[in-house]
Amino acid sequence: MAAEVKIALVTGGATGIGAAIVRCFAEQSMKVAVCDIDRKHGEELAAERNTAVRFYELDIANEAQVVGTVDKIVEDLGRIDVLVNNAGITADKLLIRMDSGDWNRVLDVNLTGTFLMTRAVARYMMKQRYGRIVNISSVIGILGNFGQANYAASKAGIIAFTKSCAKELASRNINVNAIAPGFIKTRMTDAIPEEIRQNYLKLIPLNRFGEPKDVADLVAFLVSDEAGYITGQTICVDGGMVMQ
Repeated sequence: MAAEVKIALVTGGATGIGAAIVRCFAEQSMKVAVCDIDRKHGEELAAERNTAVRFYELDIANEAQVVGTVDKIVEDLGRIDVLVNNAGITADKLLIRMDSGDWNRVLDVNLTGTFLMTRAVARYMMKQRYGRIVNISSVIGILGNFGQANYAASKAGIIAFTKSCAKELASRNINVNAIAPGFIKTRMTDAIPEEIRQNYLKLIPLNRFGEPKDVADLVAFLVSDEAGYITGQTICVDGGMVMQ
């Protein structure tokens, strides 16, 4: 694209994988809008990266907030070239103990939130005839998992959503891809009991857990000009847990 500096929007960018993506983008001289409900860590990250990063407090499951925030980012930064839908939550319970609140909360944030953000940003990308969208799914959306029917459904939905968006937006030079991380070391996975962590490790041929940077590096490639002929794909970053 003609512009030298790309403008990126990263949801759930205050901590974990999202923060690693934000730092990676900032190191590549991109300007980044971080959208998250975590004001404390979001503002700390913005302060850490000075003018390269701006924080916007946002509940991505709130349609009015999403539209207003995307409009504000375009007003502040001029456009949005890159969207990374990373925000996600869990509410793990066995199926028979999972109530509709557990189900709806995870689907609302993980899947509906991805839809709302993509729709709002795509309107601007279509007008400028350029865009790169990366949706963060999970290997759980491919494999399924005990106690995570809601999470698995949301992440599988993101994979199908990615394919449909890729087909709809390709004619406007907008590439849409998904990444399915495996066991990545974050606050979310730190809460998993050690015995279960070791069971996961046995399923990973590379015999190590992933780092947030492992995912961020792939995101950086997918939004680069070098990945211009890649769209509609789901790429696992999991040490070999899933081989397709």
